[in-house]
Amino acid sequence: METVERAGRRAGAAGLLLLYLAAASAGLTASGCRVNENDIRRWETTAHGPDKLRAVLFHDKYDPSLRVEAATSLIRMKPRQGRRVGIGILVETLASIEPAERQAIVAALVPAIIAELRKPPPVAQPGQPLPPDTSFPYKDAAYAMLTSDRTAIIADEGLKEGLKAALIDWAMADFEHRLEDRSQAYGMEQLLRFIGPAAVAGLPRLMTREAKRLDQMASLVAEHGDAATKEAASANLVAIARFVTSEAWIDAKKPELQAANAASKLTPTEKQFEAQLAQYQEEELFRVFGSMKKLGGRPSVDYLLAFAANKELPEKRRQAALAALEGRLDRNNPSDIQRILEIVTADAPDVVLDQAFRRVGEMPRELVADKLYGLFKTDKWKIRRAAAATLLKMSTVKHIDEFMSRLPDSKGFALPEALTYGAALGDLKEGSPLEALKKHFTSGPAPVRTSAISYYFTFGTAADLPALKALEGDTTRAPVCEADPDCKWACEVSKAGSNERELRAVKTVGDFVQYCIEPAVQERKPELEKGAPK
Repeated sequence: METVERAGRRAGAAGLLLLYLAAASAGLTASGCRVNENDIRRWETTAHGPDKLRAVLFHDKYDPSLRVEAATSLIRMKPRQGRRVGIGILVETLASIEPAERQAIVAALVPAIIAELRKPPPVAQPGQPLPPDTSFPYKDAAYAMLTSDRTAIIADEGLKEGLKAALIDWAMADFEHRLEDRSQAYGMEQLLRFIGPAAVAGLPRLMTREAKRLDQMASLVAEHGDAATKEAASANLVAIARFVTSEAWIDAKKPELQAANAASKLTPTEKQFEAQLAQYQEEELFRVFGSMKKLGGRPSVDYLLAFAANKELPEKRRQAALAALEGRLDRNNPSDIQRILEIVTADAPDVVLDQAFRRVGEMPRELVADKLYGLFKTDKWKIRRAAAATLLKMSTVKHIDEFMSRLPDSKGFALPEALTYGAALGDLKEGSPLEALKKHFTSGPAPVRTSAISYYFTFGTAADLPALKALEGDTTRAPVCEADPDCKWACEVSKAGSNERELRAVKTVGDFVQYCIEPAVQERKPELEKGAPK
């Protein structure tokens, strides 16, 4: 039911329209001349022309063809103070005409609009700027008529669907130019969103190696496309990526880069030119990866997984391929899970492993936990730490005992591992991490004890010092790690009677408490309880 307030606004708008029409009609009557097409054309440029065109369109005393011509003039009328006022007048007036009468006008107007939309887009001549595209006002008028919320301007479904089809063809005919044109009242994305999946079904065929707006196309297909359209677009992105990484791309772009250097009066050496070309290629590839990330799709996912697994490729590109897979792996596809796990278990550079573990972290815990635990056996502590950190992000307090039972022996266990695990364990939800960790402070091998005690390194305060003092006497031998300087068990402490600091070797769990944990918490004040005085 229409509210009294809304009905009042409509009545007010209708009254205002009638006043406009009465004034315009009086002007037309006073002129004493019969209105013809020349008048209609002339009024497109006069100060009071819009009101006179409105009157011709509204009144049934005028010949139907003249009323349609007045409607067309309102569409093609040049902007006034930067606004195409004619289109608003057109829709408002049509909405005020009796339905049967309105549909007779619309039945003649819509084909005229469609004819304009189907005209070939302008083409620039050599040495000349691109001619103006005169189709935009017809597109804006069509959109305004289709989306009018006051009344159904186009009631005939056949006309409506025909107009939508013409709008789709119009958008695809010169997509890149029409996408970025700022003169239109309604943007391309707004139009395609209104029409729905059918509007972007033609975009995949435009996603070619020459396309300059791949990113926007991928976004539109991702947002509005149906499954078939997304799959086709994803496959085309793969074809573009294959081209960018091919010798054919190098052969095509090498002359372009040489010409650009010459224009800028640059004379790079052969080695510098190769570096320029490689950087250019990488930037192009990363743009395609960005589009793949937005769109996803099985073709892109398979390509990116294979790319990331290829040890022959530069690590930065493999890293980018894995980053593009964010949120795109299928949690229900065993092959996706297996292939990403194969990357994390391979001998890959740190930056590649970092992204691979991030993708593993997006998978269900029950499907990857055993594989991640299997990595605890590696002698590469950084890989083990990444696997453990990934696993803990998927875990809750109930998994603490399980995690502790899978930690490796002391040999090769790194001090940064213990500190990392302590912080991650303290972040676990669904229970109290500290309560679950307390039993591990004084039981189990050194990796278990130091990882549990490391909870205090991140979360402890000066109030926890008494509990830590009780652990200073633990003589359990500390782990030993000699793989690299970063993994050694040693911490900086203040020299007695001096402001200087020195590195002290950690030989026991008690040493770890005294040299590494207590200094970190002794200056950290406890958080005040809510309501406590400051």
